[in-house]
Amino acid sequence: MFKTSLLRSDTVLNQHSYYEASVQREAARPVLDQSIQADVVVVGGGFAGLSAAIELADRGMDVVVLEAERVGFGASGRNGGQAIVGFASGQAPFEQQLGREDARRVWDMSLEAIGIIRDRIQRFGIACDWVPGYLYAADSPRKARQLLEDLEAQARDYGLSCDVATGPDVARLIASDRYHAAAYENTSGHLHPLKYALGLAQAAQSLGVRLYEGTPALSMTHTPEGVTLHTPKGAVQAGFAVLAGNCMLPEISPQLAKPLHSRIMPVGTYIIGTAPIDPALCRRLIPSNAAVCDNNFVLDYFRFSADHRMLFGGRVSYTTMTPPRLKAVMRDRMVRIFPALEGVPVDYVWGGFVDISMNRAPDFGRLSPHVYYLQGFSGHGVAATGLAGRLVAEAIAGQASRFDVFTRIRHTPFPGGPLLRTPALAMGMLWYRLKDALG
Repeated sequence: MFKTSLLRSDTVLNQHSYYEASVQREAARPVLDQSIQADVVVVGGGFAGLSAAIELADRGMDVVVLEAERVGFGASGRNGGQAIVGFASGQAPFEQQLGREDARRVWDMSLEAIGIIRDRIQRFGIACDWVPGYLYAADSPRKARQLLEDLEAQARDYGLSCDVATGPDVARLIASDRYHAAAYENTSGHLHPLKYALGLAQAAQSLGVRLYEGTPALSMTHTPEGVTLHTPKGAVQAGFAVLAGNCMLPEISPQLAKPLHSRIMPVGTYIIGTAPIDPALCRRLIPSNAAVCDNNFVLDYFRFSADHRMLFGGRVSYTTMTPPRLKAVMRDRMVRIFPALEGVPVDYVWGGFVDISMNRAPDFGRLSPHVYYLQGFSGHGVAATGLAGRLVAEAIAGQASRFDVFTRIRHTPFPGGPLLRTPALAMGMLWYRLKDALG
């Protein structure tokens, strides 16, 4: 029932997506209507599943991808488009649980994740409006102090330096009186996520991957050779399965998947897209054309599109209900940051669900020797999903050392069980909202 309500909410919200309105989709790919065999079957046609398929095909494997809706239907096709070095958790969980040496390996892999995006754009000719540049921002004196401390540690321990501005100097990086500190780096960047997802799908097919849309995986059984995934009209028998559906993943194997679902929570996040803005005003507001994100726990994130629209995101929801007055509330938040956008119409409002883990660190692992999973990207999936696809392909090919760095991270279930964990999380987020509001 919960997955059904997520799907219904996603379908309604996606009807008003700027991303969907600004692409020309190909005709739907076929539905699987027979029993077939493959080396690996991947569940999920988003960034993680398609990235895994590309990496596996590059290693000479026969790969099938099953997507219940259309490629990029979920978070991969409607997110903020920000490709950020590092992980949503920061480095603390890795330092505390893995030690400094492996924490540095994880950091270096997050840099690799950005490189994967750049490489695939070039290799496969993916026109997805990639722009380098990322801006960290803090909207209170306390948050500014925290930002400066975090950036100092990041530069000292991991070598990523930023152009830092405080006080009146912030205007050099972003024309908003709201921020007390800001910092720019050009390792990270932003892109049109649906164009990227569609490009990954075409890339996978060019390598021989068989991709089926409108084909949900309903159940999974184990065989001496590996696994069989059953769909409404067919089945895929494979040596390995990669589950990359995140919070939309069905319970295709309840006895195995139950611990997966308890360790992630679906969170709704929403974006508005304005009418096109004078390019000169865009350059004045964000001179670098970087993606911007503040360092609040419940954060705002925004950037300009290739056609000069402000894409402004935030306003998270911890239930399956779309927040009331969403368009007006989001617009008000945008105008508080940029009063110059007061009279700009809002043409689009959309959203969807991302999966978060308790500690905000990615959750990769095995459910059995033949079944791998990738989840818990916690809002940093644009870059981290590409890395996840590479690591799971390495593991299936017999080189699991890098994948197993992530499997050593401990993930605890959300409290409250199936019935109470959503309201428990919502109450917890009220506390964090209050802390953010108090500065």
